[in-house]
Amino acid sequence: MSAADALALDETAPPYSFFGEFKKRFLRNRLAMGGMVVVLALFILSIMWWVFELKDLNIPYDPNATNVAAQLRGPSLAHPLGTDQLGRDVLSRTLRGARISLTVGFVAVGISVSIGVLVGSLAGFFGGWVDSLLMRLVDIVIAFPSFFLILTVVALLKPNFWNVIIVIGITGWTGTARFVRAEFLSLKERDFVQAAFAIGAPSRRIILLHMLPNALAPVLVSATLGVAGAILTEAGLSFLGFGVQPPRPTWGNILSEGRLYIFDAWWLTAFPGLAILLTVLAFNLFGEGLRDALDPRLKT
Repeated sequence: MSAADALALDETAPPYSFFGEFKKRFLRNRLAMGGMVVVLALFILSIMWWVFELKDLNIPYDPNATNVAAQLRGPSLAHPLGTDQLGRDVLSRTLRGARISLTVGFVAVGISVSIGVLVGSLAGFFGGWVDSLLMRLVDIVIAFPSFFLILTVVALLKPNFWNVIIVIGITGWTGTARFVRAEFLSLKERDFVQAAFAIGAPSRRIILLHMLPNALAPVLVSATLGVAGAILTEAGLSFLGFGVQPPRPTWGNILSEGRLYIFDAWWLTAFPGLAILLTVLAFNLFGEGLRDALDPRLKT
């Protein structure tokens, strides 16, 4: 092929599109697509249940309504996931728990990502003693076992819905901070950032308009994986009695109540446990798929 033919072929080739390449790589990953479908289904169910609550509709049942005559009944047409020791419908409580668990996961991750982006961007942009000070703070937070730190703080405070969210959020930002710092250190050497420095652009403008948008890809992946971790942490706290308190149902406290009847009513632990497993697995597969699709080194 001559040089003229190669030039003509290059001119007729479609222009490169980052979104198009990302979409193509993501759609090839069937596990990531499956995870995304499960995540979207959970969102739809949670929104539907929230709308039902606003309209005072209890579908299929009121999750807190007791029925002594229907205690510990196995799965049936009337109660597809059975009933608990108080005659409450396990399906209704599991659906309500999905909304609470997803709320805890996303709000807590929102808090942790905000803190992590702030700390990481300041450390990576300014460097020097600012970087050293903030990274030593990160090292100190990482040195504490996160779950036991959360457990201690929640035990000292009154365990409730918002305390659990805040504590999980303020203890889970270190990974995001390191990701953002690494991206900022790399971006500082790029030509477009050096050009912004050369024309005297203010630091705030360089950070917000030039560097931060280019550092958000790993943050997005970290946030997606962090939701799964936050859901697991909330379930563990609720199982131990330090999380969201009854009668508000969460997957963790449903498991905690069901463990007393594990040999007589297997459905009390099997279905909430399966919900946790599928949700965490779906978010992890979705997050890993995003990471693979956003990594330009995987481009073929």
